[in-house]
Amino acid sequence: MLYQKGEGNALQKGKTKAIAVQGVLFALMSALSFAEGFLTPWLGLPPGVKIGLANTVVMYALLCLGKGSAFTLTVLKSMFVFLTRGAMAGALSLGGGLLAVLAMSLLYGPKRKVSLFMLSAVSAILHNLGQLMVLGFLMRSVYTLYYLPILLVSGLIMGSLTACCLKAAAPALKRLGYWDPVDPHK
Repeated sequence: MLYQKGEGNALQKGKTKAIAVQGVLFALMSALSFAEGFLTPWLGLPPGVKIGLANTVVMYALLCLGKGSAFTLTVLKSMFVFLTRGAMAGALSLGGGLLAVLAMSLLYGPKRKVSLFMLSAVSAILHNLGQLMVLGFLMRSVYTLYYLPILLVSGLIMGSLTACCLKAAAPALKRLGYWDPVDPHK
C-alpha cells in the first residue's frame, strides 16, 4: 500500500485546495483586468498603458504557489482577454504575459535574491516589450518601436506600483494564511 488509510483524502484535499485557490485568483485577476479598462481613461494614461493590477495576482502566484501556477494564470488571463476584447488584445496579453512570467521565473530562481520591486519592475517592462514585439510582428512594422520609450518608463512606474500593492496586501494575506512564499532555493 502506497499510503495509510485516510492519507489519500489529505492528498486530495491539498489538490482541491490548490485548484480552488487558483480559481479564486483567476476570478480576481479577471475582475482587476476588467476594472483597469475603466480606470485607465480616468487616470489619463497614454494608450496601451495600464496599471497592471492583474499582474499583482500573477506575482503572488509565482511567489506563493510556484511557477506552474503563474504560467497557468497568465494563459487563462489571456484567454479571458481574447474572449472579452478580441484576438489582437488576447495575442498581446499572451505575448507580454508569458515574457513577464518567464523573466520573473528566471529572476526568482535558485541562488537569486531580488526585491519585490525589482521583480515587479522588470516584469512590467518585459510585459510591455513582449506586447510591442507581438504588435510589431502582427502589423509587420518596426514603427511600433517608436512607442518603446513610453512603455519602458510606464513599465518602471507601474511595476513599482504593483509591487507596492502586493507588499501592502502581504500582511493581510499572511494573517489569513495565504502568504507563504515558495523557497526557490529548494
